[in-house]
Formats: sequence, structure tokens, C-alpha cells
Amino acid sequence: KAAYRHVVDRVRSRGASNIKWMFHTNNYSYPLDTWNFAPAYYPGPDYVDWLGLSVYGQQYKDEAWADIPSLVDWPYQEMSGLDPMKPIMIAEWGTGEFPRSGNKAEWIKQGLELFRTKYPRIKGAVYWHERWQNEEGYYSNLRVNSSVESLQAYREGVANPDWLGDLVLRPLHTK
Repeated sequence: KAAYRHVVDRVRSRGASNIKWMFHTNNYSYPLDTWNFAPAYYPGPDYVDWLGLSVYGQQYKDEAWADIPSLVDWPYQEMSGLDPMKPIMIAEWGTGEFPRSGNKAEWIKQGLELFRTKYPRIKGAVYWHERWQNEEGYYSNLRVNSSVESLQAYREGVANPDWLGDLVLRPLHTK
């Protein structure tokens, strides 16, 4: 908390006014104990413009498959309780392509739909497009295009005007 405030104060003291600050946590704390919950770290509304969550489904083939509500319901309530006005972003989200465990395309579709409808304060979501080889030699493929079906689900989901309807691109300032 103090370190976060220190960084924000230092940047602001140098006159930077074009920065938006995000307080970002994992969807579930580890260890899962009250001393480690988000309120213990939240620097306060004067230091935060956005609240953020990381939401990951299955990343390794031996992990259990989890649907979006089981990953988001409680953390969304926790974040909403920090400040009733701040927008929330899913700053990272993704799941692996493990067909025997669950349907990644349906998971993506569910996420993009529920982020808009069940969780009204979520105003953005950034999909974690990554693949890596594990120690056991198999790959965890969270990339959005790990299958034709997953990519199609993503494309259809982000085509909803709620995701891009108010997008305003501004030119970058150059010296």
C-alpha cells in the first residue's frame, strides 16, 4: 500500500498528468487468508483510477476446469467493495486448450458475454495470448487462436458494440 502510494506520489510530483493508475490483483489471493485479501493492499481512491483482476482458467492439463462465474463472482464483489465508483478491468484472462477438460471456445464466449452482462462495472478485458512449454514437456496454450473454434468465439464476442462502441483513439504526443 505504502509503496504504491510512493510511486504515484513521485510520478505526480514530476508533473505527469496523463497517466491512469490501476490497482490490480489476482482473482484469488494466495495464500487465501484475510490478511492477504485486496483491501489490505488497496492504496485508496485518490491513488487509483481503475480496479483490475487477473482471471485464469485451466493453465495446466492436470488442473480442474473452472467456469467464469466460479472465477469472477467473489473477486468481483471484493473489488466492487473497495470503491463503488471505479471501473473494473479484467487486466489478464485466459485458459488453456485442453479438450478433455472443457471447451475453451465456450469459456471465451461465456467470459465476453458475462463480463458485459453479469458484471456491469467491467469496462475492459485483455486476453492473455501466450503459450509455453512446461517442465513435463507439454504445452500450455492460452493463445486466443489455439483452435479455430476459440478464435471464432473471441472474434464474435469482441464484435459486440459494448466492447468497442465508445473507443476513441487519440494521436500519441511526440517531442
